[in-house]
Amino acid sequence: MNFTLTELGASIIFAIAVLHTFCTSYFESLAKTIPKHAGLWHLLGEVEIVFGFWAAVLIIYISFIDHLGAAKTYLDQRNFTEPLFVFAIMIVAGSKPILYFSTQLLHTIAKGMQVLLRTRSAPTLYFLTLGITPLLGSLITEPAAMTLAAFLLRDLVYRHQCSKALLFGTLGVLFVNISIGGTLTNFAAPPVLMVASTWGWSSAFMFTNFGFESCVAIFINALGATLLFQKQLIEPSESHKPIKIPVVVITMHLIFLLGIVVFAHDPIIFIWLLLFFIGFTTAYPKHQSPLIIKEALLVGFFLAGLVVLGALQGWWLQPILEMMSPTAVFYGSLTLTAITDNAALTYLGSLVTGTSLEFKLALVGGAVAGGGLTVIANAPNPAGIAILRSYFPGGAVSALYLLLAALPPTLVAIAAFRLL
Repeated sequence: MNFTLTELGASIIFAIAVLHTFCTSYFESLAKTIPKHAGLWHLLGEVEIVFGFWAAVLIIYISFIDHLGAAKTYLDQRNFTEPLFVFAIMIVAGSKPILYFSTQLLHTIAKGMQVLLRTRSAPTLYFLTLGITPLLGSLITEPAAMTLAAFLLRDLVYRHQCSKALLFGTLGVLFVNISIGGTLTNFAAPPVLMVASTWGWSSAFMFTNFGFESCVAIFINALGATLLFQKQLIEPSESHKPIKIPVVVITMHLIFLLGIVVFAHDPIIFIWLLLFFIGFTTAYPKHQSPLIIKEALLVGFFLAGLVVLGALQGWWLQPILEMMSPTAVFYGSLTLTAITDNAALTYLGSLVTGTSLEFKLALVGGAVAGGGLTVIANAPNPAGIAILRSYFPGGAVSALYLLLAALPPTLVAIAAFRLL
């Protein structure tokens, strides 16, 4: 392996950043035991801050190793479209009219299922949120689906006092299902998007090779979680019904959402749409709730840091992929995606020339199957963390518990992709 001093330093900093994600709860505990510097410990305990913080360290390191101009050139060469898109789509998808529309749609489907299956409302809604919303990720993109599902689960599960098993079990299934739920098309899942153009994969190709397997795995994961936790789920309050929102307002929000999805690869256009959307919500505040700008900014900061750190990891990742068989690539990419973004992993794999179709399918299959194992494994995961983190003990999501919770649904995804 040939590498420069800059690349070696970047990999060491990246390893420290990954380790930091497993230690956020420790920094939160320091904030309580050392109140004098509580603000600093709280900052380091925010999982969304981690990669942005260490990306800044990397830029300082490059400035010392080379010079400031080299660091600026490196930043200028990075593509920050994905962090900007996630920032924009989170704000729109998390708005009150969109959530109202999604909730009413799920409640309507749930009522029909209750009549047919004679089930309680809470388990039915829980199953639909974990089973249907991830599949929407293939249409409205995974970050939007993650935002919707996280808010729906917040009201259905996380706002009530519940066990640690339910907290992390739900999050693990959500992350895995969102990761594989965006594979029915060629534009919605970040790891697929990175290779679709290079390899000529159309939405029809994706649906043929991943659609059935993904749907089966999502259904099994959602059903398994529902059966496991149904006794802990609390029925929605009938006394607190949301105020109806005019159809015109909902339609305008859906148009903004659709516009941002359509122009997902054109940051100038979708940021322009976002600014108009913010203006619209300000002009008509009656049916709005505060926009989640802070949470979206944190997630965008996280992903931007991952872009900066991940770009210099190719010197060791690509040679590993080149010497693997298709079977080894599947399990190798599944393992590697736990410590690096799966979109970066598939992009590096697309640079390997002369690979077979089996190699390509294995690379993408492993990358999406492992997308729920850690916060950094899949780009939408930080969005879910940002929305739900405050409901976890100490306001921090344990990386170890998340890994353990995501293992069972990940095994289901592995079985679906390898056996079906």
